[in-house]
Amino acid sequence: MAPTDATTIIGESIVVSGSLNGDEDLTVRGRVEGTLTLTKTLVVEPTGIVKAEVQVKNCVIAGAIVGNVTATESVEITKEGRMVGDIAAPRVIIVDGASFRGRIDMGEVDVESGRSETRVAARPALRPAPVARPAAKAEPKRLEEKTVPAVSKPPAPPAPVAMGAVKRKVIVKRK
Repeated sequence: MAPTDATTIIGESIVVSGSLNGDEDLTVRGRVEGTLTLTKTLVVEPTGIVKAEVQVKNCVIAGAIVGNVTATESVEITKEGRMVGDIAAPRVIIVDGASFRGRIDMGEVDVESGRSETRVAARPALRPAPVARPAAKAEPKRLEEKTVPAVSKPPAPPAPVAMGAVKRKVIVKRK
C-alpha cells in the first residue's frame, strides 16, 4: 500500500478512550470513546461501537455510533448500522433497515440556483404527523334539526373557507 492509502484498523478486542486524530482512513471493529477527528474516511464495521463526537470526510456505519457526526462529504448508514445522534453532512444515505434517531443537517438549498450551503438544520419526521380529526358528530345533527321555510330563496353559496381552516360537511333538509 502506498503511504497515502494507509488504513488503520482497531480490532474487535481493542478499546480506545480519549481523543483520536488522523490523516488516514480508520476502520473500527472494536470500541472508540471520546472524540474522533479524521481528514479521511471512518468505517464502523458491524462489531464496532463508537461513542464519540465524530468529525470526518466520509463515514460508513455498519456498526453502532452514539454521538454527533459531522462529515465534509457524506454519511452512510448501512442495513446493519445503528446511530443515535445528529448528522451534519451535504450527503446522507440511510439504507432501508438501518436504525437512526437524531437530526440531519444537509445545509440550506437555494431553490432558484440549485446550489446548497451549510448551516440550516432539517429535522426528520420520526413519527407521522397527527391526522386532523373531524368535529364531533353532534354538530351536523344539530344543523339537520333546523327547518327551511317552504317558500324561500335558494341558499346562498357557502362562504369561502380561510386557509388552514377545517372544512365541514353541512346537511340541510328541505321539505
